[in-house]
Amino acid sequence: MYTELRFHGRGGQGAVTAATILARAALFEGKWAQAIPEFGAERRGAPVRVYARISDKPIQVHSTVVEPDIVVVLDYELLKLVDVTEGLKPEGIVVLNSPVNTSPFPKFRTFCVNATRIAKDLNLVVSGWPTVNTAMVGALAKASGVVSIDSVVKAISEYFSSPSLAKANSDAAVKAFEEITQC
Repeated sequence: MYTELRFHGRGGQGAVTAATILARAALFEGKWAQAIPEFGAERRGAPVRVYARISDKPIQVHSTVVEPDIVVVLDYELLKLVDVTEGLKPEGIVVLNSPVNTSPFPKFRTFCVNATRIAKDLNLVVSGWPTVNTAMVGALAKASGVVSIDSVVKAISEYFSSPSLAKANSDAAVKAFEEITQC
């Protein structure tokens, strides 16, 4: 069996990068992993979905995730536009980038972190948009235990070629890992 994840974000927030880093972190732990972007006519700011699977055995399915175990929401404002819990399994987990520590999902275990503040504090801003992806992967590691924070930091360090960018993104992941709480 495998763990299925769905990331909800906006174009430019790094949802594809988040899924890729998660998959790399899983590979460092000897697991099998997939990161599956869903492309259409996305543009900066438009809602996007990205999928991932992690398993201890080879993954035979290569499709979008319809019934995720975990949903990661990179932008709180998407809750007004998208049913992010659509198909989420009853025992599912929501990892939410939120400015408040209140769950809008009473039926699911929800974890909140202010990844936007973390990204701004670390100057992870591109074209005026806070890039929250690595913070959210760190938060996901704590909320779900699907990968360790050490593997996330290693994957981030490998992903970014600039040492300063790798450090800032690793710091974001660790800070979110430390700050996330169940809401």
